[in-house]
Formats: sequence, C-alpha cells, structure tokens
Amino acid sequence: MKKKVAFYTLGCKLNFSETSTIARSFVDEGFDRVDFAEAADMYVINTCSVTENADKRFKSIVKQAQKKNPDAFVAAVGCYAQLKPEELAAVDGVDLVLGATEKFKITDYINDLSKNDFGEVHSCEIEEADFYVGSYAIGDRTRAFLKVQDGCDYKCTYCTIPLARGISRSDTLENVLKNAAEISEKNIKEIVLTGVNIGDYGKGEFGNKKHQHTFLEL
Repeated sequence: MKKKVAFYTLGCKLNFSETSTIARSFVDEGFDRVDFAEAADMYVINTCSVTENADKRFKSIVKQAQKKNPDAFVAAVGCYAQLKPEELAAVDGVDLVLGATEKFKITDYINDLSKNDFGEVHSCEIEEADFYVGSYAIGDRTRAFLKVQDGCDYKCTYCTIPLARGISRSDTLENVLKNAAEISEKNIKEIVLTGVNIGDYGKGEFGNKKHQHTFLEL
C-alpha cells in the first residue's frame, strides 16, 4: 500500500510554489498526496519566519497532525526551519527539520517513517544556499505561482529573509519559459510570478551577480 503524505504551507506565494514542487517529489517516489485534514503517514509543514507568533502557529499545526495520526512522521521545512532549527526540533512530535537547501532533497532524509525520539536536524549554513532551485505550484489553486527568483542581498535591519533564504539568485530565462509552458499545458490561464524580490530578477542567473536578463525581459 502506498504511503500517504500531507502538506501545510505558512506564509507567502513563494512558499506555496516550493511546497508544490516538494510534493511532486514525493509523488515521484510513490507516495499518495492527501489533504492535511486527512490521516497520513507523513506530514510536511512549510514554515514562515515573517508570520506573527510563528512558533505558536507551528506547534498548533503539529498538534493537528498528531490528532489525525499520532504515529505520523512530522517534518518541518522553510524559513523558520532554517532560522530556528533546534527550536522546531524540540517541539513534541517533530521528527525532522530541514534547512534552506536540504528541503528540496527531503525524500533523501526519510527511511521507513518511524518516529524519532528526538527531532533530527539537517540545516546548512545560509552561505551555502547559493544555488537556485526552481519551483511552481499547480493544482493547489486556480492560478499557478511560478518562482523566478530567491534570496535577497538587501540586509535591512528588521528583516530575517537574507538569513532564511540566502543571497539573491534567479532562474534562467530558458527554464522560466520551460516551466511556464508546462503550466499552460495543464490549461491554467493565470501565472503569477513570485520570488523574494522579483525586481532583482536576472541577478545570479548564471552563478554571478551580473544581470544577463532583467525583469522587463522576463
């Protein structure tokens, strides 16, 4: 029988696009994706560091998952997981916490979905988040969210995004067009471009800070 996995996303449209991509990796590995309100063998929570009372919100969602299946394997990914991995790992019921780069390889970190005695943490130094992983959300909403940029170089005093997502980097124009074509093939009429700072699009497109393309060209 196929294992069931469910997802809960907090925060921005960028998180929704990444959750959808992570979910597709589970389906490729033979999992059935179910709604978070259903009983599942594994729950993945994509966290947000901007959301007010992020820690309380996270604990509440973990409890919701445990009510559906006390034996379910619970994983935390996303911005809050990168910023406060040990804090999330200490929450009762959490088995795995993955950082900014590790979240896209989540299926590499799970085995038989047995519960851990303590939350296991795999979180890179944010300086290592210097490569781009494309994402888009389909099937979750009436429109598609297409990620074209990630990270930020503007270290504003009040903002944790550079610490949670790393430096500004962009998808290649070629890959953006490829993903847009895949989305349109599914008869989705509206595509919303998303990123941390999409006005920065083009920066880091080829692993450097040169703008090969600009947002206007996109």
